Amino acid sequence: MVSNIIFLLVAIAGIGLFAWQVRKISKNINLGRDKAIAGNPAERINKLLLVAFGQQKMFKRPWPAILHAVVYVGFLVINIEVLEILIDGIFGTHRVLSFLGPVYSALMAVNEILAFLVIIACVIFLARRNITKVPRLARGPEMRAWPKLDANIILVVEIVLMLALFAFNIADLKMYAQRGEELAGSFPISQLFVNIFGSDTATLEVIRATGWWIHILGILAFLNYLPSSKHFHIIMAFPNVYYSRLEPKGQFTTNESITHEIKAMLDPSYQVPVLPEGVEPQKFGAKDVEDLTWKQLMDAYTCTECGRCTDVCPANITGKLLSPRKIVMDTRDRLEEKGEHPAIFRPNHYKEQGEERVKTTGEKTLLRGYVTPEELWACTTCNACVEACPVNIDQLSSIMDMRRYLVLEESAAPNALNSMFTNIENNGAPWAFSPSDRLNWANNLFIEEKSS
Repeated sequence: MVSNIIFLLVAIAGIGLFAWQVRKISKNINLGRDKAIAGNPAERINKLLLVAFGQQKMFKRPWPAILHAVVYVGFLVINIEVLEILIDGIFGTHRVLSFLGPVYSALMAVNEILAFLVIIACVIFLARRNITKVPRLARGPEMRAWPKLDANIILVVEIVLMLALFAFNIADLKMYAQRGEELAGSFPISQLFVNIFGSDTATLEVIRATGWWIHILGILAFLNYLPSSKHFHIIMAFPNVYYSRLEPKGQFTTNESITHEIKAMLDPSYQVPVLPEGVEPQKFGAKDVEDLTWKQLMDAYTCTECGRCTDVCPANITGKLLSPRKIVMDTRDRLEEKGEHPAIFRPNHYKEQGEERVKTTGEKTLLRGYVTPEELWACTTCNACVEACPVNIDQLSSIMDMRRYLVLEESAAPNALNSMFTNIENNGAPWAFSPSDRLNWANNLFIEEKSS
């Protein structure tokens, strides 16, 4: 009875702490500008099923996609056994779901096979990150210190959780066999190692209890580690994909106040809507996180730090400073600097360790404090990063909003662009000649063809 009460208190504490952290993240996301995202529920659900549940974009790279699918499916299925452990811990039962009979046997067998494959996949992922050092997982100043450590912690913890589960099952199997009883369920992997811990009943009892407690306490600890980790995407991917952009990727948004001004210029009878009392005019573009929309801030918490966006970015490939992954990670870091940090403990982020990512002005804003104009102007707006992202993050929208701020609020565009803007304003075209001369090339071509 005492152990059940202890377990219940621990479970409540673990789940409560997680809810407390999620609430902080929610408050951070809501620092962003409001943006109405609604409509097309059927299309959104279809995208959710394909991209978030079905891992559609991952399979553009089959080898890591298969390994990731093993870990992902293992995470989903093994949660059934976690549910059983929670019930057993609270009510003092043992394998409470065994009444399902053949269904339970099938579930346990699948659990074991997936747990074994998860261990193999995690070992391979560790090797890819630390031995073969896949370039996109290590390249770039944003991937130093904490992001690198974070990825390794996740993989090691997952291996430990699976080993604890096997220790529990193996000891349980052996204890039932010694009593001449049959343990409910099917355990194809544990059965192979049933004699590994010997036959001493007291030792087996300790191993069984230790494996059980490490597995469930590890899961509760891991749950509370998620909000500090890039692995939080296992939760955020689903709402982020559901609310992802449905418009064509090449379609840019417009600023509402500029649209009203243009309509008033074209039609003198047009009445520009008056802002409600107490409402400040919207900035042109974004200088800090509160100038971005809540969806763009949700993107920041959904980033898997996989580097697929940066890996396909033509600016990055040709040696420019831009890294779309860094833009998203910078947004999250600045958001937690300005809002609330969700973690029970604050990890030593790479920026806090004194490692320069880019030479910024030190200004306490997202633009220039974290992201430099040089990075933003390197973007070709090709949408390759958006297309590559496995969780439908729209990196380009944040880049464009910060570039808009540079142009419309600070007039800080590169000289070549300022010249083009002046020509468009004066001549109605990017070129420095009068509109009346615009068709001279066609007239000259006509004269040349006629003379020939």
